[in-house]
Amino acid sequence: MQTTARWTIEPCDWEDPQGIALRTSQRAELDERYGCDDHEPGPVPAAENISVFLMAVDADGKAVGCGALREIDAASAEVKRMYVVPESRGSGLAAAILAALEAAARERGWTTLKLETGTAQPDAIRFYEREGYRPIPRFGYYVDCEISVCYEKALASITPD
Repeated sequence: MQTTARWTIEPCDWEDPQGIALRTSQRAELDERYGCDDHEPGPVPAAENISVFLMAVDADGKAVGCGALREIDAASAEVKRMYVVPESRGSGLAAAILAALEAAARERGWTTLKLETGTAQPDAIRFYEREGYRPIPRFGYYVDCEISVCYEKALASITPD
Protein backbone atom coordinates (compact mmCIF):
# COMPACT_ATOMS: atom_id res chain seq x y z
CA MET A 1 0.00 0.00 0.00
CA GLN A 2 1.20 3.49 -0.83
CA THR A 3 -0.26 6.48 0.99
CA THR A 4 0.24 10.22 0.64
CA ALA A 5 -1.71 13.12 2.08
CA ARG A 6 -3.63 13.21 -1.21
CA TRP A 7 -4.35 9.54 -1.95
CA THR A 8 -3.94 5.90 -1.00
CA ILE A 9 -3.08 3.20 -3.53
CA GLU A 10 -4.17 -0.32 -2.57
CA PRO A 11 -4.90 -3.68 -4.17
CA CYS A 12 -8.55 -3.88 -5.07
CA ASP A 13 -10.98 -6.48 -6.35
CA TRP A 14 -11.45 -6.19 -10.12
CA GLU A 15 -15.24 -6.07 -9.61
CA ASP A 16 -15.16 -3.18 -7.11
CA PRO A 17 -17.83 -0.69 -8.29
CA GLN A 18 -15.43 2.26 -8.11
CA GLY A 19 -12.86 0.33 -10.15
CA ILE A 20 -15.50 -0.51 -12.74
CA ALA A 21 -16.46 3.18 -12.92
CA LEU A 22 -12.82 4.19 -13.48
CA ARG A 23 -12.34 1.63 -16.25
CA THR A 24 -15.63 2.67 -17.87
CA SER A 25 -14.48 6.30 -17.88
CA GLN A 26 -11.14 5.27 -19.38
CA ARG A 27 -12.85 3.33 -22.17
CA ALA A 28 -15.20 6.25 -22.93
CA GLU A 29 -12.24 8.63 -23.16
CA LEU A 30 -10.36 6.28 -25.49
CA ASP A 31 -13.45 5.63 -27.62
CA GLU A 32 -13.73 9.39 -28.10
CA ARG A 33 -10.03 9.77 -28.98
CA TYR A 34 -10.11 6.96 -31.52
CA GLY A 35 -13.62 7.57 -32.82
CA CYS A 36 -14.60 3.94 -32.25
CA ASP A 37 -14.72 1.25 -29.57
CA ASP A 38 -12.44 -1.17 -31.42
CA HIS A 39 -8.99 0.11 -30.50
CA GLU A 40 -7.56 -2.66 -28.33
CA PRO A 41 -6.64 -6.03 -29.85
CA GLY A 42 -6.60 -9.18 -27.77
CA PRO A 43 -8.64 -10.37 -24.84
CA VAL A 44 -10.34 -7.71 -22.79
CA PRO A 45 -8.85 -7.43 -19.31
CA ALA A 46 -11.08 -9.31 -16.85
CA ALA A 47 -10.92 -10.77 -13.36
CA GLU A 48 -9.81 -14.08 -14.89
CA ASN A 49 -6.72 -12.63 -16.62
CA ILE A 50 -5.65 -9.76 -14.37
CA SER A 51 -3.15 -10.66 -11.66
CA VAL A 52 -3.00 -7.28 -9.89
CA PHE A 53 -5.51 -4.43 -9.79
CA LEU A 54 -4.61 -1.29 -7.85
CA MET A 55 -6.91 1.61 -7.16
CA ALA A 56 -6.08 5.05 -5.81
CA VAL A 57 -8.59 6.81 -3.59
CA ASP A 58 -8.43 10.36 -2.33
CA ALA A 59 -8.82 11.48 1.28
CA ASP A 60 -12.62 11.45 0.84
CA GLY A 61 -12.60 7.83 -0.37
CA LYS A 62 -13.31 8.75 -4.00
CA ALA A 63 -11.56 6.58 -6.61
CA VAL A 64 -9.19 8.79 -8.62
CA GLY A 65 -7.01 6.33 -10.53
CA CYS A 66 -6.18 2.72 -11.25
CA GLY A 67 -3.81 0.33 -12.96
CA ALA A 68 -3.51 -3.40 -13.48
CA LEU A 69 -1.03 -6.13 -14.39
CA ARG A 70 -1.70 -9.10 -16.62
CA GLU A 71 0.88 -11.91 -16.55
CA ILE A 72 2.56 -12.60 -19.88
CA ASP A 73 4.92 -15.34 -18.68
CA ALA A 74 6.94 -16.26 -15.58
CA ALA A 75 9.26 -13.28 -16.04
CA SER A 76 6.98 -10.56 -17.38
CA ALA A 77 3.62 -8.85 -17.15
CA GLU A 78 1.69 -6.25 -19.09
CA VAL A 79 0.48 -2.95 -17.67
CA LYS A 80 -3.25 -2.56 -18.30
CA ARG A 81 -5.97 -0.05 -17.50
CA MET A 82 -3.76 2.80 -16.30
CA TYR A 83 -6.13 5.67 -15.72
CA VAL A 84 -6.29 8.86 -13.68
CA VAL A 85 -9.43 11.00 -13.54
CA PRO A 86 -8.95 14.31 -15.37
CA GLU A 87 -9.10 16.46 -12.23
CA SER A 88 -6.18 14.51 -10.68
CA ARG A 89 -3.89 14.60 -13.72
CA GLY A 90 -0.62 16.44 -13.25
CA SER A 91 -0.57 15.61 -9.53
CA GLY A 92 1.96 12.78 -9.71
CA LEU A 93 -0.74 10.16 -9.20
CA ALA A 94 -0.08 8.32 -12.47
CA ALA A 95 3.60 7.97 -11.61
CA ALA A 96 2.66 6.75 -8.12
CA ILE A 97 0.28 4.12 -9.53
CA LEU A 98 2.89 2.96 -12.03
CA ALA A 99 5.54 2.74 -9.28
CA ALA A 100 3.12 0.69 -7.16
CA LEU A 101 2.49 -1.64 -10.11
CA GLU A 102 6.24 -2.02 -10.62
CA ALA A 103 6.67 -2.89 -6.94
CA ALA A 104 3.86 -5.46 -7.17
CA ALA A 105 5.54 -6.97 -10.24
CA ARG A 106 8.88 -7.27 -8.47
CA GLU A 107 7.15 -8.94 -5.51
CA ARG A 108 5.82 -11.57 -7.92
CA GLY A 109 9.25 -12.13 -9.46
CA TRP A 110 8.51 -10.44 -12.76
CA THR A 111 11.60 -8.72 -14.15
CA THR A 112 10.03 -6.96 -17.13
CA LEU A 113 6.91 -4.91 -17.63
CA LYS A 114 5.52 -4.34 -21.11
CA LEU A 115 2.66 -2.18 -22.23
CA GLU A 116 0.71 -1.03 -25.23
CA THR A 117 -0.65 2.44 -25.77
CA GLY A 118 -1.85 4.07 -28.92
CA THR A 119 -0.96 6.64 -31.52
CA ALA A 120 -3.84 8.89 -30.36
CA GLN A 121 -2.39 9.04 -26.85
CA PRO A 122 0.67 11.31 -27.06
CA ASP A 123 0.27 12.17 -23.38
CA ALA A 124 0.60 8.48 -22.45
CA ILE A 125 3.60 8.08 -24.76
CA ARG A 126 5.37 11.03 -23.08
CA PHE A 127 4.47 9.69 -19.63
CA TYR A 128 5.83 6.18 -20.20
CA GLU A 129 9.02 7.47 -21.80
CA ARG A 130 9.53 9.86 -18.87
CA GLU A 131 9.05 6.92 -16.47
CA GLY A 132 11.85 4.92 -18.12
CA TYR A 133 9.91 2.72 -20.54
CA ARG A 134 11.66 2.20 -23.87
CA PRO A 135 9.97 1.66 -27.21
CA ILE A 136 9.90 -1.95 -28.45
CA PRO A 137 8.44 -3.64 -31.52
CA ARG A 138 4.74 -4.38 -31.18
CA PHE A 139 4.28 -7.66 -29.31
CA GLY A 140 1.60 -10.28 -28.74
CA TYR A 141 -1.88 -9.25 -29.81
CA TYR A 142 -0.59 -5.86 -30.95
CA VAL A 143 1.85 -7.06 -33.66
CA ASP A 144 -0.45 -6.21 -36.55
CA CYS A 145 -2.21 -3.23 -34.95
CA GLU A 146 -1.06 -0.06 -36.71
CA ILE A 147 -2.35 2.21 -33.93
CA SER A 148 -0.40 0.37 -31.21
CA VAL A 149 2.81 1.71 -29.69
CA CYS A 150 4.60 -0.68 -27.32
CA TYR A 151 7.09 -0.20 -24.51
CA GLU A 152 8.94 -2.19 -21.88
CA LYS A 153 10.97 -1.61 -18.76
CA ALA A 154 13.41 -3.93 -17.04
CA LEU A 155 12.70 -3.86 -13.33
CA ALA A 156 15.50 -3.64 -10.82
CA SER A 157 15.36 -6.51 -8.41
CA ILE A 158 14.48 -5.91 -4.78
CA THR A 159 17.56 -6.01 -2.60
CA PRO A 160 17.34 -6.97 1.07
CA ASP A 161 17.89 -4.13 3.56
